[in-house]
Amino acid sequence: MILHVKKAKYLYDYVLWLRFNDGSEGEVDLKNELYGTMFKPLLDIQLFKTVKVDPELETIVWANGADLSPEYLYDRLKIPV
Repeated sequence: MILHVKKAKYLYDYVLWLRFNDGSEGEVDLKNELYGTMFKPLLDIQLFKTVKVDPELETIVWANGADLSPEYLYDRLKIPV
C-alpha cells in the first residue's frame, strides 16, 4: 500500500498528530529531525505551526517549502495505547 497523510494537526512543541490513509493515527515528535537547510528553520515554533497537508503531495508541508515523506513519518508514528 502506498502511504498518504490524510490529516495533520499541531499538538505542542514539535509534536504533530497525523492520520494516514490506512487508518493509522498517532503522534510524531520531529524535534530531533529538524536539521539541514530546509528543516532547521522549523525550529522556529511559529513556522513549525504552519504545517498542513498538501492535497497533491498527500503529505505534510510547511510555509518555507519543507516536506517529509509519508513513509518517513509513518516509521516515527507513536500510536496511543
